[in-house]
Parts: sequence; structure tokens; C-alpha cells
Amino acid sequence: MKYAALTGISPSVIAELKGGKARTLELCSAHNIITLTEAAPGECIFMTSVNEEDLAPGDPGIMVDLLVLSISMKRVEVVNPLFIEERERMSARIKVQFRGTTIARDVEGRKWGDPTKVEVIRSACYRAG
Repeated sequence: MKYAALTGISPSVIAELKGGKARTLELCSAHNIITLTEAAPGECIFMTSVNEEDLAPGDPGIMVDLLVLSISMKRVEVVNPLFIEERERMSARIKVQFRGTTIARDVEGRKWGDPTKVEVIRSACYRAG
């Protein structure tokens, strides 16, 4: 089965998620936001600290349950004495909870605009909780 893959996640965030408590993250990377457009709460997601372009079979990661997903556009105004500049920034806020560790078996979605998906090696040991 293929799972959405969030890449380039800080190792400290992954370590904190392994503690078992649900955490809310804000993601601004375009490739992660694109991947989340095809995800829905209740699904499992693969997360890794490996960058998207370096992700390959055998790379380690964690599986998390996606509890909440919100993708939004934020407007920011920068005021200078001569002009007002308006910028937009898209971000995704997700609430996830650790399910277990795993390894990527197959990776797809290498073209720009395609969601990153991985097939994972199923764990023989599960976390109770």
C-alpha cells in the first residue's frame, strides 16, 4: 500500500513525536503541501528527515496517524514609506500521532507537482497505546 510521504522533517520533531503525544505541525514546503492535498484525516502518513530529492528505498522514517489537516493561505503586508507590498504564503497545519517506525521500500512522485508517496516495509513489532 502507498502512503503519503512528508520529507525534510526535523529530526528533533520526529524524536518528539516518538514520545507518543499528538503534536501540531505547520509545514510550508511546497512539496509537502502538494502531498497533503491528497491526504485526509484518519489516514497514515510516512514522515522522514531525508530531503525529497534524496529519498530512496531503505531510508528510515516513522508512520503517524493524521488527526487534523488544514491547508490555508495567509496574507502578509509589508509597509515601507514608499509603498505597501502584499505577499501570500500557503501553509498546512497538521496534527499527527506516532504509530511506529518503518523503512521506505519504494518511492514515487519525483516530478514537480506530484505528491510524494512511498510503499513501506511493515513492522513486525507494534506499539501498544
